[in-house]
Amino acid sequence: MKIEIWSDVVCPWCYVGKRRLETALAGFEHAEDVEIVYRSFELDPSAPQHGHELSTGVIARKYGRSEAEMRQMQQQLTDMAAAEGLAFRLFDTVHTNTVDAHRLLHLALASGGPALQRDLKEALLSAYFEGAENIGDHDVLTKVALAAGLDEARVREVLAGDDYADAVEADVAQARAYGATGVPFYVVDQKYGVSGAQPAETFSQVLNQAWAESHPVLQSVGGDAEACGPDGCPI
Repeated sequence: MKIEIWSDVVCPWCYVGKRRLETALAGFEHAEDVEIVYRSFELDPSAPQHGHELSTGVIARKYGRSEAEMRQMQQQLTDMAAAEGLAFRLFDTVHTNTVDAHRLLHLALASGGPALQRDLKEALLSAYFEGAENIGDHDVLTKVALAAGLDEARVREVLAGDDYADAVEADVAQARAYGATGVPFYVVDQKYGVSGAQPAETFSQVLNQAWAESHPVLQSVGGDAEACGPDGCPI
């Protein structure tokens, strides 16, 4: 079973959804047969490459809220994230561009497969939401990528150029083709689409349904009748 997840590394619901999916997988008996691949989605491609403005004010203006209202909403989300074991610092995060983080996620997938990409994804989300680090900054990205296990020379080479920029664009185009307008967005075996940070129970239902469909149980017809077996044919 393959799960593709469109998300952004500055999307709080993507981090919450990640934890909820992990909870569902922990109780899924075929979890070892599930491959997870992260796809790119930029919530704000126009964000500054090295942003310094706090996200609270930017989001408040975007949705026509006061900063006080937005802080109250962020606190509610922080409390919800805490229930998933996450320690958000939403009041300290900065508004920054994420294209380079996505390019590194593609590097991780190409060089180390889904496992390395998963480790980098977790590290980037944690750095931004729990560490309040500026993941648009190349020094921060390099530090996080190396700690996750990526090769230093390739990380610096990718950040210095435009490698995997086309892969990021292709992911965004595919999300639009699927009709996704926000993230997180999950596609299971290219058959089931799940929008948003659904409860773990919903993910469990989708996992079981997708597995049952791809591994149908043979329905026996009729009762037992004479047959030959490994020990020969009874007469």
